[in-house]
Amino acid sequence: MSYLKRGGGSLDYLPYRLAESRLLFRGPKPDLKGRFVAFLGGTETYGKFIPEPFPDLIARETGCASVNFGVLNAGVDVFLSTPAVLQVAQRSRKTVIQLPGAQNLSNRYYRVHPRRNDRFIGASNVMKMVFKEVDFTEFHFTRHMLGVLAARAPDRFKILKDELQQAWVARMKMLVNIIGGEIILLWMADHSPDDRQFHHDVGHDPVFVKRDMLEILRPLVTDIVEVVASEAALSKREEGMVCGEMERVAARRMLGPAVHEETATRLVKYLA
Repeated sequence: MSYLKRGGGSLDYLPYRLAESRLLFRGPKPDLKGRFVAFLGGTETYGKFIPEPFPDLIARETGCASVNFGVLNAGVDVFLSTPAVLQVAQRSRKTVIQLPGAQNLSNRYYRVHPRRNDRFIGASNVMKMVFKEVDFTEFHFTRHMLGVLAARAPDRFKILKDELQQAWVARMKMLVNIIGGEIILLWMADHSPDDRQFHHDVGHDPVFVKRDMLEILRPLVTDIVEVVASEAALSKREEGMVCGEMERVAARRMLGPAVHEETATRLVKYLA
């Protein structure tokens, strides 16, 4: 596999802030006066290591401006706590929400950082009672913590997983109701929401999200578009990525430019 290398092996994402938000979004800063499609999502929407993420490809194909509100490792909470993004999305022609995982949101068991949703802040008293043998001070990231809990106490872990899935559905309902208008939910992954082997897997995004959770949301949105990366696209995972030597391990875990192309091709007909 090969890497494109520009500017010393890393991309210039032209970061900017929107209004009073402390979040940094991928630039260039958009013109919000005309017609546009708003894209909310995580690392894939942001396009880490990707010269042209799927929102850019769609803008080029449709001629309609794309506003990329992708946030690295985003959960639902980061958008619900950023009024500036919600206000822009409410004015968009259509809004595409890349479905996030259920691990990166605050719930009855633990809290996450309001902007960096993958950061574990602390366990609740309920969590400490359920997992009495666990020292939660050793965790800094939600995925690491959940992986350890699943391995140490699989029977009790189901209680936590159920809580996360219920919180995810409630929070997603809130998000789509606040934004309103025409909303398209995007499933972008290396597996289907019907694939049961991934329903308990903390290593594959969107974590813990499955078919019945999507169907609860279906009446609230215009469409749900499912993009399951093809084997051909996954085999090209790193081709065309731009990253430095120290970032290669992280890049290998991500969906590459070929999957972004498949995603754009699939979404275009819903956004034209």
